[in-house]
Amino acid sequence: MKNFIVIILVLFLSISCKNNVVKQPAKLIEKDKMVDIMYDLSLLEAMRYQKPLSLDSIENDPTKFIMKKYKVDSLQFAQNNMYYASDYDGYKEMFDEVNKRIAVNQRAADSLAKIDEKKAAKENKNKPKEALKDSVKKTIPKINIDSLRMAQRKHRREL
Repeated sequence: MKNFIVIILVLFLSISCKNNVVKQPAKLIEKDKMVDIMYDLSLLEAMRYQKPLSLDSIENDPTKFIMKKYKVDSLQFAQNNMYYASDYDGYKEMFDEVNKRIAVNQRAADSLAKIDEKKAAKENKNKPKEALKDSVKKTIPKINIDSLRMAQRKHRREL
C-alpha cells in the first residue's frame, strides 16, 4: 500500500510539473521580434549606464520609442516577456542571440575606434612640435616681487 501511494505521488508530481505556469498571451510577439526588442532595450540600458545625461536631455522616454518602433505596448511586452521567461532554455537562447549581436557590434565599434586612433596619431606626427604644445597654457608674465611689496606698503599707508 505504501509503495502504491509513493508511485501515485511521483506520477502526480511529474504530471503537475509539465503544465505551463504562464499561459500564452493573447497577442503573442514572435521570437525574432522579441529578440529585436530585447536587443534594443539592452543597448538603451548600456547608454543609460555609460552616459546617463545624454538620455536625460531627451524629452521623450526612449523605452516608449522602442515600443512604438515595434508597435507593441508595454503591457503586451511585459506579458510576452513573462511568457518567454517561463521557458528557461528558450529564454536563454534568446539572450544568447542578443549577446551575439552585441559582440558583433562591439567588434565593429572597436575596429572603428582603432582606425580613428591611427588617423589621430598620423595627424599628430605630421604637425610641428610647437603646435603640439598645450594651447590653453599661457605664459605668465614675470612680476617683480619688489613692486608688489611696494604696492602693499602703499596700500597699508593709505589705511
